[in-house]
Amino acid sequence: MAAYHKALSDPTRLRLMQRLAGGPATVTELTEHVDLSQPLVSWHLHRLKAAGVVETRRAGREVICTLSRDVLTHFRAREREILGLAS
Repeated sequence: MAAYHKALSDPTRLRLMQRLAGGPATVTELTEHVDLSQPLVSWHLHRLKAAGVVETRRAGREVICTLSRDVLTHFRAREREILGLAS
């Protein structure tokens, strides 16, 4: 749970997630979206991937990133449970 919240605590990672909420994107597209260098975007994506929020796959030379909606739903339910809000 802590890794998940730490991953979401950075504005750049939130912007990457916002873009991925609209559909899959390549690292190049994400780099253009946040106007940062490719190594820095890859670093942020690594943090999101480690938290289970982003999934990646290779397509030739490109890396395609997608938002893991199942993980977001799981964490939302887990948070409600921890806070005693689950019904």
